[in-house]
This record gives sequence, C-alpha cells and structure tokens, in this order.
Amino acid sequence: MTITEVKTESAREADAAIRRQFVNFMFFKADRAVRRESAEFKSEAKRQFAELLKRYEGRMILLPYSTLGLKSTVDFMLWRISYDLEPFQQMASDINKSLLGRYLDIPHSYLSMTKHSQYVDEHVHEGQEGRRTRIVPGKKPFLFVYPFVKTRDWYLLPMSERQRIMNEHIAIGHKYPRVKINTTYSFGLDDQDFVVAFEADSPAEFLDLVQELRETESSKFTVRDTPMYTCRRSTVEEILDSLV
Repeated sequence: MTITEVKTESAREADAAIRRQFVNFMFFKADRAVRRESAEFKSEAKRQFAELLKRYEGRMILLPYSTLGLKSTVDFMLWRISYDLEPFQQMASDINKSLLGRYLDIPHSYLSMTKHSQYVDEHVHEGQEGRRTRIVPGKKPFLFVYPFVKTRDWYLLPMSERQRIMNEHIAIGHKYPRVKINTTYSFGLDDQDFVVAFEADSPAEFLDLVQELRETESSKFTVRDTPMYTCRRSTVEEILDSLV
C-alpha cells in the first residue's frame, strides 16, 4: 500500500467506529389558496404547525430557513439532522396530516449522511466534531444549499491525482474562513453524490468563493451543482406569518 492508501484505509476504519448522522434538507412550497381561508383557520394552522415542529426538537437538530422571494419554486426549508431516519418520516407524516399540510408541497428534499472526507486528513473546521462525521450548525444568518454530482471519470483517477486537485480546492476555501462548509454524502441514498451546505454571514462572501472555485481544475469534473438555494435563517413563527 502507498502512504495515501494507508491513510485512506485508516480514515475508513475510524469512520466506521463513529456514529454518523442522517441529514435532510426539506423544501416546502405553500399553495396560495391557504390565504383565502378564514382568520381562525390560519391562526390554528400556524399554531398547530409550530407546536408540531417543537415536538421534534428533542429527536433531531431542526433549523428553519426562509426562501420566500429568493427562489420561485420554494418558500421555506427545514434543515434536519438525526442519527435515525424514522423521525424524518414520522415528522413528514405528521406534517401531511396537519391543517397547514393540506396546502404544502415538497418540491425538493435531499437526503444524505455525514462521512469523513478522504481528502482532508486531520483537518476539522471550527464547530465540526468527530472527524467531520458530526454536524454542529453555527446558525449563521445565511445557508447556501445545493446537490452536487461529479463525473465518473473523477472517481477513476488515481487517489494521488484527486488529492492534488483537491488541495487547490481546499486552499481556496481557506481564503474564506468565515464561510463554513458542511459536506454530506448521498451515494446510493439519493440522486446526487453530495449535498453541500455553506453557512455564511454574507451572500457576498459566498458568491466570491464560488466564483473563485469555478476557476479551479476540480470544476472540470462537475456534472451538476444545481439547483442552488439561498436560505435565510428565520424562526418558524416568522416563516408562517410571511406565508399565511
């Protein structure tokens, strides 16, 4: 084995010993018809929905974000993180049965898991624990989310070559220390390879980061990194008041 292969194998063994998280980005679109309901119905629907989410806070990390007016296909998003899939499904079922659920569609929902990066050895960003197998959201005001697919040719490159290419990619990321990346993996679980979520204080710094990454060699191996979502941290109450 080469040194790189030994490091990769060691990372896999360490990864297997650490409990990993399921991650879900669940996007909602509200039917405009809900606004024609009575004031009493809307008040009860909002109260019921807020209480429903609160019941799940002890079973998962649950962070709400508004996308209203920022993306025509979605109005808000729930970032859900759990060690089990069952709470995700149970919550979705409860939402479907709720008053507001009658008027909510889910245009997109991305499923992934945490996993130690094979390209970043012993590098852990602030707020990320367990060799990047545990997400600890920093709760910055903005979250930028997108599914990501690489070419099959990328995976056929020697590991040493992929590492060389990724070193440039990682170095550019280090130029933007206030932008926190959360990379999660979807191989076999969903349609994409990864779901990437960047937390930032300002959309401008994320825009500059992405523009610079477009000029790296690694970008040649991208099949798809859309749709992209700009999400603004909000409370459930604020989101519901903006919709209903």
